[in-house]
Amino acid sequence: MNASATDIPASPDATPPSAAAAAAPRLSTARALARLYPFAKPALPRLIGGALVGLGAAVASLMIPLVLQWAVDGPITTGDRTQIVWGTLAVLALGVAEALMVFLRRRFVLTPAAGIEYSVRQAFYERLQRLPVAFHDRWQSGQLLSRMMQDIGAIRRWLAFGLILLLINVLTIVIGSALLFRWHWALGTVFVVCSLPLWILGYRFEQSYGVLSRSSQDQAGDLATSVEESVHGIRVLKAFGRGGHALSQFTRRAETLRDTEMRKARAVGQLWYWHELVPVLALGASFLTGVWLAATGSLTVGELFAFFAMAAALQWPMASLGYLYSLLIDTRTATDRVFEVLDAPVTITDPAEPRTITEPRGELAFRGVRFHYPDSAPDSPELLADITLTLRPGETLALVGATGSGKTTLTTLPTRLFDVSGGAVELDGIDVRELRLAELRRRIGVAFEDPILFSASVRDNVLLGRDDLDPHSPDADAVLAEALDVAQAGFAYDLPDGVDTEVGEEGLSLSGGQRQRLALARVVAAAPDVLVLDDPLSALDVDTEALVEAALRRVLAHTTALIVAHRPSTVAMADRVAVLWDGRIEAVGTHAELLRDNAHYRYLIATLDRGDQPDSPQDSGDPAPPGSPEPAAAHPETEDRA
Repeated sequence: MNASATDIPASPDATPPSAAAAAAPRLSTARALARLYPFAKPALPRLIGGALVGLGAAVASLMIPLVLQWAVDGPITTGDRTQIVWGTLAVLALGVAEALMVFLRRRFVLTPAAGIEYSVRQAFYERLQRLPVAFHDRWQSGQLLSRMMQDIGAIRRWLAFGLILLLINVLTIVIGSALLFRWHWALGTVFVVCSLPLWILGYRFEQSYGVLSRSSQDQAGDLATSVEESVHGIRVLKAFGRGGHALSQFTRRAETLRDTEMRKARAVGQLWYWHELVPVLALGASFLTGVWLAATGSLTVGELFAFFAMAAALQWPMASLGYLYSLLIDTRTATDRVFEVLDAPVTITDPAEPRTITEPRGELAFRGVRFHYPDSAPDSPELLADITLTLRPGETLALVGATGSGKTTLTTLPTRLFDVSGGAVELDGIDVRELRLAELRRRIGVAFEDPILFSASVRDNVLLGRDDLDPHSPDADAVLAEALDVAQAGFAYDLPDGVDTEVGEEGLSLSGGQRQRLALARVVAAAPDVLVLDDPLSALDVDTEALVEAALRRVLAHTTALIVAHRPSTVAMADRVAVLWDGRIEAVGTHAELLRDNAHYRYLIATLDRGDQPDSPQDSGDPAPPGSPEPAAAHPETEDRA
């Protein structure tokens, strides 16, 4: 029961909480749980009412021994049957009152506790939406899911059950112990002294069980991550016949969690053992003392009977403290885990004094942009260095570069998925950090290379960026039809329920090309001033790609676009081409100009013509063309990370 942190087996492949959370000083249990006060404040009147009613039920149960003392020393001794009837009715009334108040206690607290759970869960999800991409890159999704579901559920159970019972049972023990002194100070003293070990055991239990509880909850998050990764990657596991390998990893994590849960169970079992044994020992010692006092005439038979009835009434509250302690500590660690997310800093926020674009033109400019990831070492090389590039209104610019040159990273900066480390990204002459995020992301639309769809209908997925439209209005239908036409996604009308067909989790019920076309339709439907397309046609066949490109030219004729190009056909859609090399813009010009003047560009285009992913000449094994710059050393950070 005295396990230390070093005794806890580390969870395999566990992702620790953020460095700030891990380094934060540990609050006391009371202060940690007090952080729930803002969520519980609206429900406090009913929670307090439930506690008072519950305390009333406890007081009613403690009054029964007093009535029994009166009955034994009075009417039972004298044989007054009328008084015996009244005493019986009094005990019955107290029992009924106790049962009624227990029922009212549950009615008081269950609904507000569920409301608190709802509020905490809403705040948690809202925080997840506001936290930057860098946060989500560091945290396992299973850890976040276990906090959202298990930990917040544990908080609700404690507020509805554990907190109220702990308060009531502690007060019951205090009041009942005080009443024991009413009959004789020796009896009360013996009972209280014999019960003191319970409080010492409770303190020691809190110190050790907290470590086990935290470890168990973190390991449950790791296990949830294993399940999620296996489900999402089921096609890969089946294709490579690695189901057994995934099962062995899952089994290893499940066994680690089982071992921790068994240690928790043993710790709680030991505490329960002492909480059951000590009250019985206290009762036995009190019985010997009471018999001696009754024999010497210091105590009446009725007082002795009432004393043991009171001690018996205190036995359950004292025995329950073990379970309530464990529930309290589980809730404390659950609260810590929830607030690790709620306390995580939101580094990308709306400006204090936002500006507004009054005359949108669609000009996108990179002014001396420098970037390295927020969690990179301070002295690590920059992934992007002094990027200066301007996209004129209505211009389509293709971005070409070798793997690891920073193309995808550059596309994350205009919408502030990441903030620049230096320099500025400007939209229509305004630094994007001076615009509200909602306005910025309404004016700049992004289609990622890896298309993500949601468990919703085709209609809802495509119209995701048009919150100004009723999804089932005629205007929305027109926008939807046009976007699907541009993306050559007419297959959506042939689905079982047409555009109202649910596409399933992450759209995995569709092919890769279908998902990519719907993702492209989504950004077209958003009608932004600037389009940022990260190789949006990579999963399409040649014929479909040609149709999409022809339709895209109509859209791009009036829209500024930055396109990451991995195919010569994509380059052909651009008015100009920018060549990115090792995080720097090496050259900008038309396709013909760069073919004539830039050997590195000729090499890249030749690689694209072969259908290869462009690498540096050194990496590809091909000789570098004359005049091509020497390839730089591989950068530790690549755009794949974005």
